[in-house]
Amino acid sequence: MSHGGSSGSLLAEEDMEELRGAAAEFYRQSGVVRELEEALDQLFRRRPRDLHGFLADYFDKLSAPPLISRLKGREVYDARGQLCIEAEVFCVVRNTEKSVSSAAVSCCLDPKTTSADSEDEERTEHVTTAAQWINGPLSNMLKDRSPCDQSEVDQVLSDFFMTRCLEEKEMMIHSPSMEEESSPSSPPAQDKDKKIRDKGKKNNTVEKPFPPAEPPEPVLHGSTAIGSVSLAVAKAGAELQRIPLYDHIAALKSHQVGDNQERFHIPVSLVTLICCGRTSPGKLNLLEEVILVPKPGQPVIQTVTMTLQLQKEMMRIMTATRAGAVQAVESVRGAPAVSSERPEQLLDLIGEACSNLQLQLGTDAHLALNCAAHKLLDYSKGKYEVAAGVLKSPDELVDLYQTLLHRHPAVVALIDPFRREDKEQWEKLSSAVGNACSLISDVTNVSQLPVGGKGCIVKLVHETTISDLIRISSQPGSVMLGLTQSEPCSDASLSDLAVGLGLDYIKLGGLHGAERMTKYNRLISIEEELAQRGILVNKDKHSPPFPGAVLHS
Repeated sequence: MSHGGSSGSLLAEEDMEELRGAAAEFYRQSGVVRELEEALDQLFRRRPRDLHGFLADYFDKLSAPPLISRLKGREVYDARGQLCIEAEVFCVVRNTEKSVSSAAVSCCLDPKTTSADSEDEERTEHVTTAAQWINGPLSNMLKDRSPCDQSEVDQVLSDFFMTRCLEEKEMMIHSPSMEEESSPSSPPAQDKDKKIRDKGKKNNTVEKPFPPAEPPEPVLHGSTAIGSVSLAVAKAGAELQRIPLYDHIAALKSHQVGDNQERFHIPVSLVTLICCGRTSPGKLNLLEEVILVPKPGQPVIQTVTMTLQLQKEMMRIMTATRAGAVQAVESVRGAPAVSSERPEQLLDLIGEACSNLQLQLGTDAHLALNCAAHKLLDYSKGKYEVAAGVLKSPDELVDLYQTLLHRHPAVVALIDPFRREDKEQWEKLSSAVGNACSLISDVTNVSQLPVGGKGCIVKLVHETTISDLIRISSQPGSVMLGLTQSEPCSDASLSDLAVGLGLDYIKLGGLHGAERMTKYNRLISIEEELAQRGILVNKDKHSPPFPGAVLHS
């Protein structure tokens, strides 16, 4: 019995010796002992108050870089109660899977291709497909990739989206409806009498042909998955590096285009003062937004305060002069939509309010007008309905703008004064106004900028990635970041993007609604933070596209 017991003890000692040898070899190869000794040496030398906190920070720097473990797509609702997709990024951080960030981008459906009845159904299909992409193929494709390598992630997303586009195009080509449309058909028979009349007709005054509408750009179902994942990964990269998102975006831009940005400026906030448009109470359709352009270098909080004071004074004037017949409702752009019959009424009202507040319009602030003319065109007549029952041809609209700008020189920019198809009028108006006023286009991509346009407003929507925004903002031409009408409720990333990209202007709309004020508040916070870090640059002149004696770089 004693012999058996000594034999078992000997085997146990041999096992322990083998384990000790394996452990020693493991620690030697991993370098853990050496790091422990160095950490304890540093701990003894510095003797911090929080001993364990010091050790946690020390070893945190030695931990493996976090990698994406999976993505999760979920249906959420935006500020207007519409469905949109939110992408959530999970990473393995120090051997534990954690939810690091989430983001959502807007789905902008073209009203020309989507009826009001089918819009909800169309949006649901977009969001459902986006969730399937995020939870399935995109999650698998981005697994084990670094969230800090934005360009690599965006390349994967763009390649995936391009493949889906090609598949969709191939399906459309071989669908029965497309084959029927593409099959040759005989031209429609013309009335013989009409042919004879046209042949014998001799009229020297030939009316200009009206340029047909360009086909709307197709929006692929699920495209918002690309933009949402790209933004969520960028936020994850910033979070894991424990730096602000604007710092991370600036570093990405420096790496992608070689633009090293050590100091920052706050983009000028273009704030919507008042709205008209088709949904306003009055007859005027033309001015969808009248936008305040504050002087450069003015703190964001002062711009917000000045706008609120102006709006309050305008409401007081209208109430006093119209005997209580003021109709003002809050528009989807976050500003009061008021009743008006002519553009001059609104501009005169703003001028009077500025005068009462001792603000010099044209020095302390300027104005930009969002005409949104593409929404006003009556295609059956080939004219723009600038007010209820008032139609103007494209050339007549050129004259209207010239008269308006001559009377109100504080207006330094027109946004979408025509459709993109009216190229001749873009050029004609641009030549007429010269450097006194810039023509800006609200586009999804710089390549869509019309001839005669001097700047563009781009938005983070659909398949637009962070790398796309970096590329667009680095191209020649003036680019500003804009807000859509159906933004996520509490995401302030747009403000960080504008600062990190080094943009000079940001268009966030009016001062009503959490989706807008969250972004204005974030700009105020970033401005304070940059000032505290000593890296805030205040510009004393406006950059293009805004012109004028004071407004140029």
